[in-house]
Amino acid sequence: NPVQKIPDSHEITLKHGTKTVSALGLDPSGARLVTGGYDYDVKFWDFAGMDASFKAFRSLQPCECHQIKSLQYSNTGDMILVVSGSSQAKVIDRDGFEVMECIKGDQYIVDMANTKGHTAMLHTGSWHPKIKGEFMTCSNDATVRTWEVENPKKQKSVFKPRTIQGKKVIPTTCTYSRDGNLIAAACQNGSIQIWDRKLTVHPKFHYKQAHDPGTDTSCVTFSYDGNVLASRGGDDTLKLWDIRQFNKPLFSASGLPTMFPMTDCCFSPDDKLIVTGTSVQRGCGSGKLVFFERRTFQRVYEIDITDASVVRCLWHPKLNQIMVGTGNGLAKVYYDPNKSQRGAKLCVVKTQRKAKQAETLTQDYIITPHALPMFREPRQRSTRKQLEKDRLDPLKSHKPEPPVAGPGRGGRVGTHGGTLSSYIVKNIALDKTDDSNPREAILRHAKAAEDNPYWVSPAYSKTQPKTMFAQVESDDEEAKNEPEWKKRKI
Repeated sequence: NPVQKIPDSHEITLKHGTKTVSALGLDPSGARLVTGGYDYDVKFWDFAGMDASFKAFRSLQPCECHQIKSLQYSNTGDMILVVSGSSQAKVIDRDGFEVMECIKGDQYIVDMANTKGHTAMLHTGSWHPKIKGEFMTCSNDATVRTWEVENPKKQKSVFKPRTIQGKKVIPTTCTYSRDGNLIAAACQNGSIQIWDRKLTVHPKFHYKQAHDPGTDTSCVTFSYDGNVLASRGGDDTLKLWDIRQFNKPLFSASGLPTMFPMTDCCFSPDDKLIVTGTSVQRGCGSGKLVFFERRTFQRVYEIDITDASVVRCLWHPKLNQIMVGTGNGLAKVYYDPNKSQRGAKLCVVKTQRKAKQAETLTQDYIITPHALPMFREPRQRSTRKQLEKDRLDPLKSHKPEPPVAGPGRGGRVGTHGGTLSSYIVKNIALDKTDDSNPREAILRHAKAAEDNPYWVSPAYSKTQPKTMFAQVESDDEEAKNEPEWKKRKI
């Protein structure tokens, strides 16, 4: 019974964030998990290095403010393909450093085969299962492109999905077959098209009404034997196709709601089960992981995951563990201690490390046994005695002066300002004397000085001669005394 092989007896929860976990990737050996989400973060989890606190050892934002759509380790496990909402896919290494970034194409060229890269938002991407360094991306510019890591400046080849009438159609997901010879893409008009990897012009298989037109098919994946293709439609269905007879679906299951353009489906390692997730509205039940038997397509098992949508699912063949990404920011790992290997089993058994108390560090003491007496440092005392000694020292134990309230005293400036200039400015502003007419200001004191001389007059009172001033004559008298010839003629 294939249901007995499902490893769901135990689970661990990895907290990625608060927003949807929209991408999951596990390296081929199963040592590292990488999660990406709608919060633009990519987090790295190392099963061998984690303890029971389940904390990510690295978090980064490789694509700035673009949601992460897809993450996948290469078949050697040394690189990760990052597909985001931008038009340029990135490849990063195991530690998160950028290896390459695809070039952006020229959006003003009509024929997309003549541009060097994508010109619109990406949907998903996939590594070639056999050839190292080759990967594929599909985009809103209605193309599927293959790339090589060594050549980021131009794509290797371009596949252009077309309707039966020859019009452009946007591919929403793409994948390689297990041997890497076929490329499958599902399009927005509901068709599934499969090309030979070496022949880019016409598709080898083209089924036009695979899913409802106008819905985004979120996933296509090949079985491990390479003969069967599973497609997860945006029309709430899961369908199974035999590529040797690609004229009608083998099986179809409906009633599987999906609200995300990256809802997954995958095959079990023994190829007997197909797994997919379901979406729910917030507060309207729980998202499920649903298992179908491949031979009969019966709904044989389901797991309630959490009170949010199940977006991503991944069943690793080596670990025999199921990873699930949810709509509320969790990545769950399901395992069975008897059926599963390594992975989550490694970190569950480790106890959570206690946070170390901050130790008080005293000054480093250098021991120099043969130094001369003048260079010899005094022997280190205990810190308690040193503190008692400092308490007696008036300089070290001096209480800081409280802030001055009021105008200031003891040479300290008051609270109106920290600088001398502000103090002076404030006092100038308080001076109410009017110095606009200096002559009047001096003559104001003339009568008092005359009645009660104090400074100059008493010193010269005995020797001072009597002042004699010339008498001022009026202008009329001056005019009478003038000679005739000086007088003005009228």
